[in-house]
Amino acid sequence: MEETKRKGFVTRFLDMIEWVGNKLPHPITLFAILALLVILASGLFSAMNLSVDNPAEPGETVTVKNLLSGEGVAFIFTSMVDNFINFAPLGVVLATMIGIGLAERTGLISALLRGFVTSVPNRLITLGLVFAGIMSSVASDAGYVVLPPLGAVIFAAMGRHPLAGLAAAFAGVSAGFSANLFLSATDPMLGSLTQEAAATLDPAYAETINFAMNYYFIAASVFFLTIVGTFVTEKIVEPRLGAYKGEVSGSIEGLKPEEKKGIVGAGIALLISAGLMSLLILPEWGPMRGEGESPIIDSPFMHSLAVVILILFFIPGLVYGMITKAIRSDKDVADQLSDTMATMGMFIVLAFTAGQFVAYFNETNMGLILAVNGAQFLENIQLTGIPLVLAFIVVTGFINLFIGSASAKWAVMAPVFVPMMMQLGYSPELTQMAYRVADSTTNIITPLMTYFAIIIAFAQKYDKKMGIGTLISTMLPYSIVFTIAWTLMLIVWMFLGIDLGPGSPIEYSK
Repeated sequence: MEETKRKGFVTRFLDMIEWVGNKLPHPITLFAILALLVILASGLFSAMNLSVDNPAEPGETVTVKNLLSGEGVAFIFTSMVDNFINFAPLGVVLATMIGIGLAERTGLISALLRGFVTSVPNRLITLGLVFAGIMSSVASDAGYVVLPPLGAVIFAAMGRHPLAGLAAAFAGVSAGFSANLFLSATDPMLGSLTQEAAATLDPAYAETINFAMNYYFIAASVFFLTIVGTFVTEKIVEPRLGAYKGEVSGSIEGLKPEEKKGIVGAGIALLISAGLMSLLILPEWGPMRGEGESPIIDSPFMHSLAVVILILFFIPGLVYGMITKAIRSDKDVADQLSDTMATMGMFIVLAFTAGQFVAYFNETNMGLILAVNGAQFLENIQLTGIPLVLAFIVVTGFINLFIGSASAKWAVMAPVFVPMMMQLGYSPELTQMAYRVADSTTNIITPLMTYFAIIIAFAQKYDKKMGIGTLISTMLPYSIVFTIAWTLMLIVWMFLGIDLGPGSPIEYSK
């Protein structure tokens, strides 16, 4: 009883988040439940004759299709396999993970991260650690496993508090997950859902959306967030932790000669691959070049970025593996790719249930109707512009405390919010970027994030008493400052009217 009284508001709030989050069903089950609710709701709303004027086709009325009708039941059964196969992120995620997975399995990603961090001068080590964490998202989740324990070891070896090093790396990896100088698997994964959601309102515009739609903003964010993360570490987190009085010291393992040779070989392979790839689009005779005023932006190449990512990771990963003897035959390549795909089993099952939900939601027209009514409501209360974007970021961040998967949340939110924001004059590209900001910055304070328990295990090496509350209190300054700073950056970007990526404006016009 006394322990409960001693708990502050923040601790009790975080305990509540953990309790509620643990009560939520698994995302696979959650999407199955949502699909069932859509079926039941379609019968109810159809009986209520719910309808709106079609904003894409003036004079046309859109009504709710009843999936409980004979025609609806037939659709459910006949479309189930297609809904799974055609779930937008399924193909692009699995394809990109072939390339990224090989680079990770051969050890290239780990060697690059270790090599970069250990080569940074001591006075810049915090900055280098945060930067490496942000950049690690190109390798999906590899950064979570490699960088936090490495950051702790490096700080300990320098006589600094190891948990500050762990926190800096974790902040870069997780809170800065959506920033990068390169496109990663996240871009086509979210972009395909955004494109599909935009098509419900404006199919022609959806065709112009490319997976690099946020590239300018996320590339600029790397440097901005690196500075922000360094400031929070050195001015807030590390002083709060104080001097480290534990007994664990750090020892940093440098790169082995074969790893250095492998990195050089992989770098040469990357340059050659990128050079040959550029011949597909840069010359006027390039077979992947488009036509018109923007032959590069509106090109088959820009709509094939998942394949480009696959190739630019696969070839360097293959070369590195051959040099370091991690790959000795084609059997090793096949085994490593199989191991990568084995880790995607849960995502594949998730794609099945999420695919049904998205397909039913689109088929019933409920998404379009909700978007039109929602847009009208927001216009009536005059919630537009910056307040609208801020409200969306707050809602997304709150949901992220309970549902950690970025793709799972966006599969639910995109069909509603993308058309709604388009109705108010904001592009799908902006909506997706606002979502990515909120989704990333709150990752580090939710116990339901996949790697949260692993980070605690890393931290307990240096502090046996480290628990959920302690880790959250350590990471909370990063979450607050990253959210405020990154949101302000997005607002400034909106005021300046700069495209978020190639051919990706802030505003949407019909």
